Amino acid sequence: MRDSNCLFCKIAGGDIPSQKVYEDELCCAFRDIAPQAPTHILVVPKEHIVSVAEITESDAALVGHIFAVIAKVAKAEGLTNGYRVISNAGPDAGQTVPHLHFHILGGRPLGEGLLGNN
Repeated sequence: MRDSNCLFCKIAGGDIPSQKVYEDELCCAFRDIAPQAPTHILVVPKEHIVSVAEITESDAALVGHIFAVIAKVAKAEGLTNGYRVISNAGPDAGQTVPHLHFHILGGRPLGEGLLGNN
C-alpha cells in the first residue's frame, strides 16, 4: 500500500520525476539527488514500509527480491570492484525519508569506515 504523503511512494508511483535506472512491479531504483559517491542509487519497494525496523516475515520475499535487484543494478552500473549497501533505520541513524530504502554507493574506493559525519 502506498502512503500518499510519502516522497518515495510518490517517486515509485511516478508522481515525482526521478532518474530511474530500474523498475519492476515490486520496486524501483533511482539516482540520489545528493550523491555521496560517484554512483549513488536508491532502491525502494513500491509498498510503503517505514524502515528495516518495520520489516516482518511477510516481507521476506520482497526484501530478497530487492537484494537481487541491488546486485543487478550494481552490475549494470559497472561496480565490478565492489560497492556498499546501506539502509538507515530511524532518525538517530540518519534516515530522512521514512520509507524503506537501500543506498548503493560505489564508483571509488570507500575505505573500511562507514560513511557519515563522525
